[in-house]
Amino acid sequence: MKKFGFFKPVESEGFDPEVQYAVIRSSICTGEKVAGFKDKKSGRFTEVTLIRSQKDIESFKQKYKVDTLKTEY
Repeated sequence: MKKFGFFKPVESEGFDPEVQYAVIRSSICTGEKVAGFKDKKSGRFTEVTLIRSQKDIESFKQKYKVDTLKTEY
């Protein structure tokens, strides 16, 4: 698997909306965007996929059955 910048993809253990929420992390310096899940209690972010286009966002939403994605900087 090819690595891009600081992004290291991991296999998702599964998305549990009771414990996590879906989010896009965006770098204010480089503009790099990564979609993943953030734990509601600990704030731990799990990277799932690198976002290069709107198609990647739609694919992530469809795969994990997410309606909206919050963006954090």
